[in-house]
Amino acid sequence: MTILDNPVWHALQTVHRTLAQGTPTVQRYKPGVLQLMGAEHPEAASYNELHDWLTVGEKMYTVGDVPVLPKNWQFVRQVDCLQMMCEVKAEVPQTGIVKLQDTHLADMLTLVNLVQPGFFYEQTPLLGEYFGIFQSGKLVAMAGERMRMNGYTEVSAVVTHPEFTGRGYAQQLVAHIVTKNLDAGVLPFLHVTATNERAVKVYEKLGFKTRRKIAFTQFELIAPAEK
Repeated sequence: MTILDNPVWHALQTVHRTLAQGTPTVQRYKPGVLQLMGAEHPEAASYNELHDWLTVGEKMYTVGDVPVLPKNWQFVRQVDCLQMMCEVKAEVPQTGIVKLQDTHLADMLTLVNLVQPGFFYEQTPLLGEYFGIFQSGKLVAMAGERMRMNGYTEVSAVVTHPEFTGRGYAQQLVAHIVTKNLDAGVLPFLHVTATNERAVKVYEKLGFKTRRKIAFTQFELIAPAEK
């Protein structure tokens, strides 16, 4: 197993350690940042160790092999993804790209929740840098950095407003983030729904190659842990 097989845990141990809550063996991102949790040894972890940092009714995702959770957790859904990596820069024009700031937060939340709700929160931009393209003062496309660990950065929140698709904006933004990270000696990776063949082809065109299949599995804490 490499660190990319257990990305949440390794991000929380390194670049994102200030955003972690939990025990020495099981941790989560702080509320308001991401609803992701991970463990040093996922196959043997007790996610009830997080009881002091969770509330009943809260929904969390694991990333990687699907764990078996205690009976006070309820399975919600599983999203099967491809984990893809990129080691080359794409020859894609990168024009009009703006680094997004705190003042753009409302625009970012509106766009992501319109296109891809449920994965982006008010403090998600603390994870890394986000970039966007504007038209007539309106944010119409964006992408950024989510899970980050030593040597690797995940490209995420790749969204385009439905009225502005087909213009190559997402490709430009992803290529920009890839170039930024490769120039810093960091390998970019991403996760894409396995059934989204159109997106997979776009990422392959940009130089990404599939590394493995990986699951995003959502669980809901339906009762307190037994003591």
